[in-house]
Amino acid sequence: MRERRSTTSRRNFLRASAGAAVGLGAARPLRGSPAVLRSGVAPVAIASGNGMEAVDTAFRLMSGGGDTLDAVVEGVNVVERDPDDTSVGFGGLPNLDGVVQLDSSVMHGPSRGAGAVACLEGIKTPSRVAADVMRHTDHVLLVGKGAQRFAVSMGHAVEDLLTDGSRRRWIEWRAKMSDTDDYLAPESPGRRIPPFEDDADRGAEILDSHDGVRPQGTINCNAVNRDGDLSGVTTTSGLAWKIPGRVGDSPIVGAGLYVDNDVGACGSTGRGEAVIKTCGSHSVIESMRSGMSPTDACLEALRRVVTFTTEARLRDAGGRPNFNVNYYAVNKRGEYGGAAIWSGARFAVCSDGESRREDSAYLFERGS
Repeated sequence: MRERRSTTSRRNFLRASAGAAVGLGAARPLRGSPAVLRSGVAPVAIASGNGMEAVDTAFRLMSGGGDTLDAVVEGVNVVERDPDDTSVGFGGLPNLDGVVQLDSSVMHGPSRGAGAVACLEGIKTPSRVAADVMRHTDHVLLVGKGAQRFAVSMGHAVEDLLTDGSRRRWIEWRAKMSDTDDYLAPESPGRRIPPFEDDADRGAEILDSHDGVRPQGTINCNAVNRDGDLSGVTTTSGLAWKIPGRVGDSPIVGAGLYVDNDVGACGSTGRGEAVIKTCGSHSVIESMRSGMSPTDACLEALRRVVTFTTEARLRDAGGRPNFNVNYYAVNKRGEYGGAAIWSGARFAVCSDGESRREDSAYLFERGS
């Protein structure tokens, strides 16, 4: 009799378990997803090379119980507000007309939320506006004047984002465009303008056409907390001297950023057009879903960029891309990695409370 009760109880338990599994439906991770545990994850924040303060801030806020999205947005705000960083936000390098236009996107893993802005003018922290789009509207992407009006309605102040340094760089670039127009280089007899600061030394990512003429700066930051919840943000001032209205990959969900709370988070820096054409960050997530490590998934997405680069103007003598793309990824288990087309790239990471830069994996060795 006791054995029969035991068998019946076990049968009822199995039925209840099966019913619960059916009830979960699409919420269950796909086969091969790293999403296997909901606790015991070692928290990690990862960012592009100019994100040392970003990962430190994000990790600290997560460790204090903060939401992952709030953590990464606060992290990149440090860079967005920094006038000495020409990669994003205040002091970002302007477009063809000398106007700073900013792009950003955010994704919140637990809520599956996403928000983005593009061609936003006059707001130092576009990542915060992107988060407002996610939290306070039924939309994902707002652009141009509409994005600015929305930002103002949410309490963001409109300011002049050009610093003396970024304006000087734009004026000198404009003067060098032609020897026959009326613009003169901004220097006078007996005065020499100091050379531009080397963005690469500061860790900013550069759109490297092997000549250094067209800098592009972006910061991506992704994080996973101890519960395995993920979020990410990408924010940029875009390609320097771009055609007004140009939008890169940073505000495009699935290109410059993608987060799936069952799998991981990924973002990119570098040539945005190449990332858009290959749905870059989404490709990394799908490779991780199938079981690839973050680093291997990033490399696989970069191989796709190489395959899609068919234009002669975008290839070097060896047929390889003459620009760089970088991916940064972390999975639900807290494993992370970064990779670039060309060697020499680095990324920022904070784990166990320690912030550091690590070398990115790469496809091609410079000089080879």
